[in-house]
Amino acid sequence: MKTAIASIIAAFLVLPLVACAQGTSPTPSPSPTRTPMWRCDLPGGSYEVAIHFIISVSTHEYLVDGAARVTELNIETPGSTEVRFYYLEPNTPSSPIGIGQSTLDKAQELAEEAAGRVSPSERPWEKVVKNYPTTTHAHTVEYRLDTKDQVEQLFNSVEQAFRLGQNTQITIGQ
Repeated sequence: MKTAIASIIAAFLVLPLVACAQGTSPTPSPSPTRTPMWRCDLPGGSYEVAIHFIISVSTHEYLVDGAARVTELNIETPGSTEVRFYYLEPNTPSSPIGIGQSTLDKAQELAEEAAGRVSPSERPWEKVVKNYPTTTHAHTVEYRLDTKDQVEQLFNSVEQAFRLGQNTQITIGQ
């Protein structure tokens, strides 16, 4: 009986100490990530990637149907989503497979006509354009840039962050 009473007394003495110890332990507070990130803010949205997930960074130019020249930046990651940043310009008649001046003039005329019908914030040539199913790519995030120089600025930024493993943020066109 003495051992039972001693056990009960010990329990009453120890329980408040355990409860007190549990109540005073600090709760971890949310903290910013320590993972180096590359972030790009654009008028069309933002893109952010952990630098250790970048596999490669590339830029290249190509022609689309002989009518437009595309300067494109791609950032490859191991996930299924691809990202591309591009600048689109008319292909000049001086190129080997250039289109005629009359075609360029007609395209310019149509663009100016469309501009009169659309507010400046909704101009279609300033947005990414996809024609289903021809240019719609599953798992592709695309950003259309205003100048070829912006593609180069982004490439330099992400390439440096990739090589040095440093947090980097760049804002384009805002």
